[in-house]
Amino acid sequence: MGLKPYLILSAVVFCIGLFGVTTRRNTIGILLGIELMMNAVNINLVAFSHRFASLEGQIFTIFIITVAAGEAAVGLAIIIQLYRLKSTINVDEARELNG
Repeated sequence: MGLKPYLILSAVVFCIGLFGVTTRRNTIGILLGIELMMNAVNINLVAFSHRFASLEGQIFTIFIITVAAGEAAVGLAIIIQLYRLKSTINVDEARELNG
């Protein structure tokens, strides 16, 4: 198998994540879209790493997975605080975060 199917898969996953980020008003949906975009980058990095027989892409993928885990933890903490303050997780309500 060549590189092309992985690139197509990565592009499709990235476009789905981008669509989710740009159209959702729910903060959890936006976080899921960001996670999808990061996973698309991971697919690309692993595919190119396999194609060129080097480990750099896989090492970067591990770093991206670590960053994604931290992003999910911090993002969910922010969402919980937003829900406690405003009783909603709508992005439009989060624009005004005055105490």
